[in-house]
Amino acid sequence: MIELDGLRYEYDDVPGSDDRAPLLFLHEGLGSVGLWRGFHRRIASETGRRTVAYSRLGHGRSDRPRDPRTVSFMSAEAGSVVPALCTALGLDRPVLVGHSDGATIALLAAASMPVSGVVVLAPHVLVEEFALAAIRSARDAFETGDLRTRLARHHDDPDAAFRGWNDMWLAPGFRDWDVRDRLSPITAPVLGIQGDDDPYGSFVHVRSVAERAAGPVTITELGCGHSPHLELPDETATAITGFLADLP
Repeated sequence: MIELDGLRYEYDDVPGSDDRAPLLFLHEGLGSVGLWRGFHRRIASETGRRTVAYSRLGHGRSDRPRDPRTVSFMSAEAGSVVPALCTALGLDRPVLVGHSDGATIALLAAASMPVSGVVVLAPHVLVEEFALAAIRSARDAFETGDLRTRLARHHDDPDAAFRGWNDMWLAPGFRDWDVRDRLSPITAPVLGIQGDDDPYGSFVHVRSVAERAAGPVTITELGCGHSPHLELPDETATAITGFLADLP
């Protein structure tokens, strides 16, 4: 655990070489350190880089947030928690590796703080109607199915983890959410990985990053759904390690 502003965050810190930029992994909307399923440790082993994964407030073993989440929760995480965590842990110019909501947070953070690179798996930059349908289905699975029971294995407070994600995405004020105009300050190299059968987002997201970011963007499309690192771990690891090998 590490304490920031009086609240404790769960994190996993894998040692690595001091002469390479460290990696900071940012999980998806229902994720946590544990729900990376060890993928961050695999990348650490294959690259020799120091690698940190952390759980946002309300996720995993981290504390609950003090205040209710708002529709700007991803911007708030990118603007305050990510840089504070990097300072506290001594992560100098890290490579941010994010999945889903974590990928969006990584992009927003890279637009406002010094980073060496960005890897985004199934990022979000706007709201698509078919994605909201999938999020509504997840709500049904949580309320009437076994999703809550499954989340309780990985989160101290499964209700906080689920509601903090689901309620925000389905809030009326979120329908017009769009961060494409905030991508232009990104100058670090970006790798975007997108599944071709993702129920939560289409190719428009990684394409928008390529069109808007100021730095070089590489796109890898894989034959999978929303979680490339779990569905096609070998292909995803190969893409990430290749990208990292080419960084200065």
